[in-house]
Amino acid sequence: MAPGIVDKMTSRLHRMSHSSSGDNKENFSQAREEEKARLASWQADSRPLEPSEITVDPQSKPVGHSSKLLRKEDFELLRTLGTGTFARVWLAKFANRKSSEKNQVFALKVLRKVDIIRLKQVEHVRNERNVLAAVAGHPFITTMIASFQDSDTLYMLLDYCPGGEVFSYLRRARRFNEPTSQFYAAEICLILEFLHDKEGVAYRDLKPENILIDADGHLKLVDFGFAKKIENRETYTLCGTPEYLAPEVIKNTGHGTAVDWWAFGILIYEFLVGQPPFWDQNPMKIYEQIVEGKVRYPSAMGEDARDLIGGLCTVDVTKRLGHTSGGAGTIKAHPWFKNIDWDALYHRKMQGPIVPHLKSADDTRNFDEYDAEPVHRDNYTQEQKDKYDEMFADF
Repeated sequence: MAPGIVDKMTSRLHRMSHSSSGDNKENFSQAREEEKARLASWQADSRPLEPSEITVDPQSKPVGHSSKLLRKEDFELLRTLGTGTFARVWLAKFANRKSSEKNQVFALKVLRKVDIIRLKQVEHVRNERNVLAAVAGHPFITTMIASFQDSDTLYMLLDYCPGGEVFSYLRRARRFNEPTSQFYAAEICLILEFLHDKEGVAYRDLKPENILIDADGHLKLVDFGFAKKIENRETYTLCGTPEYLAPEVIKNTGHGTAVDWWAFGILIYEFLVGQPPFWDQNPMKIYEQIVEGKVRYPSAMGEDARDLIGGLCTVDVTKRLGHTSGGAGTIKAHPWFKNIDWDALYHRKMQGPIVPHLKSADDTRNFDEYDAEPVHRDNYTQEQKDKYDEMFADF
């Protein structure tokens, strides 16, 4: 899709609004079909965008834009992939498309405005949408292909990762061997480097459950609900998973992007050992261990891995690897990553260590079964529309 294509589409819609009603309807329908064809084309040939291509205005990218054309009825919902307190993710495909596009599937995240408001998640949802728009096209972050909305619902059209969660593979294997751990850790390192250096975004919820495996065995980071653009400021919100929280989050002294490098160290440890280094049935005991910051290593763990984890899981933020001078470059240059070709990895030229066995593009064997949607749903009232619709304008 050429740069500025979304702006051209918007201009076209504006011109259509000045035409007669019949022409208007026909033009809108044609523009909608063209949009679907473009998105289907992206899905068929999707490639990682270069960092310089990702950081442009999302409305000028082939993916990540707000669509004024898409509608829920453009999609056939096949089955639920996951549910949350205010969202449901569906495996979906375009309805009534030609046979060559029949195998193209997406993950459609459906968010009810009334539930978002009731649960006070408006800011989180806006953050998630805007961060995903900003990073769309990165090889290891779930791609928000487009977002759209109707009178009472928000939608995010995402790429589908049929491999399921890394967490499931880790539990089955009990632990990953060193080459597998290095490969996955390297992809996550590239994600964090991009989020921090290019976007000033702290992800704040790194854990195996938020990392999916795509059809080619590469990682995709998902669930950006806690992600926040903080740049050089600090934030004080307590969020994340107990075993992965950085000491400065627990102590509420203010935190920045360095929390992700701490969590990265915890993640590498869990890959290699099968469980995080700080653990107790009582979360308060976990917090005490984290603040103390004493990592105990199994005797079988290699010296390079210990050195890297120790540098990442450093209580003193000013000395934490990734946050010190040289940033992510110091991690990429660490001896534990000596076998990684970073450029080949970014361009997905390296084979993933675990390639999921799939029968077809819409195979869902790696996802759980979920109950049907509840029949009763609260109405999105006119009063709520008047108060909140402006906040959902980015969709």
